Amino acid sequence: MTNTIVCNTTCFEEHRKRNLVCHKEVCRNWMCSPENLNCAILGVQSKETRTLQEIGDIFGVTRMRICQIEKKVLSKLKDVIEDT
Repeated sequence: MTNTIVCNTTCFEEHRKRNLVCHKEVCRNWMCSPENLNCAILGVQSKETRTLQEIGDIFGVTRMRICQIEKKVLSKLKDVIEDT
């Protein structure tokens, strides 16, 4: 396969358009989730709801850890909203 530079686009947009699974594990948006083309951004953009267990399975952590992260993020968002 030949690497091609595509201007005015993003990696994940090109993967979505071509329905190609990303293999660039060093990417900060990479996650082991072939149904989301291994891209966290595409996973977030999908309209599917997921359980804490499903999210934990994707990232290799427990559902309780995902719950802790969720609570911390919601607390930070609340602080930001209150400060504005």
